[in-house]
Amino acid sequence: LPIKTSTDRIAWRGAGVVWPNGAPWTTPYTNGGRSLWAPDISYHNGQFFLYYSASTFGSQRSAIFLATSPTGAAGTWTHQGLIIESDASVDYNAIDPNLVVDESGQWWLSFGSFWTGIKMIRLDPNTGRRSQTDTAVRSLARRTTADGAIEAPFIYRRGGYYYLFVSFDRCCQGAASTYRIMVGRSTSVTGPYVDRNGVAMTSGGGSQILAGHGSIHGPGHQAVLRDGASDVLFYHYYADSGAPFLGINLIGWDGAGWPYVY
Repeated sequence: LPIKTSTDRIAWRGAGVVWPNGAPWTTPYTNGGRSLWAPDISYHNGQFFLYYSASTFGSQRSAIFLATSPTGAAGTWTHQGLIIESDASVDYNAIDPNLVVDESGQWWLSFGSFWTGIKMIRLDPNTGRRSQTDTAVRSLARRTTADGAIEAPFIYRRGGYYYLFVSFDRCCQGAASTYRIMVGRSTSVTGPYVDRNGVAMTSGGGSQILAGHGSIHGPGHQAVLRDGASDVLFYHYYADSGAPFLGINLIGWDGAGWPYVY
C-alpha cells in the first residue's frame, strides 16, 4: 500500500509504503501476491485508521483488515487484525471498505463489490474493530442488472443527510473501463438510501454524477472530503492510452441538496 502526500492536491510525492516488510497475514487472500486494494484512511482520536482489502480479481475469497498509526508515516503502522472476511458461504464480497462516523459518534464500515451489493457493519469506536454486540450485516445498495456491478461505497454526511456514493459498472479495463459514480441519500446512516427520483438503492437506484467523457475513461472508486470551504471528489480514471490517473474535482450542491461535479 503506497503512501503519497501533497500540500496542494496537485503535486504528490511518494512517502514509502504502509508495510515495508510486507503483510504476510494477507497472503491467504491474495494467492501469495503483495498487492493490496482500496485503502480507506481517516484520522480520529489522535491516530490514523486505515482499512484495506486483500483479494484477487473477481474472487469472493476476500478480507478487510485494519491498521493504525499515530503519524501515518511508512513503518509506523500497527496491524490491528481482521475486520471481516468473505467466501462462498456468504452473499457478499468483503472488499472496498469505508469508515463513516454518524452524528451520534457511532462508527460504521460500509463495503462490498458485486454479489448482493453494498453492506454495512457496526464498529466499536474505541478500537475501530467490529462490534461484538451488534454483528448484523446490513444491506445498503444492490444491482440485479449489469451482472450486479456495484462497488466502492463511500458515505459522506452533509446537513441532514448521509450520501452514499458508489461505482457502477466495470473498473480496471484501461480505456475500455465503464466505471461511473452514482449517489443516493438517507436521513439514517444505515439507510434506506434513495436516488434523486426516489428509487431505492437496494433496488438498483442511483443518480449519476460523473461518467466517462472525452479522454476521461471509467471514473470511479470515489472519496469525498471537506477541504477548507469546499467539498472535493477524489477518484481514479484512465486516459486514452490506458494509463491510470488520480482525478480531483470540486462538488457543488443544488437547491434540492444533491451533489454535482464541476
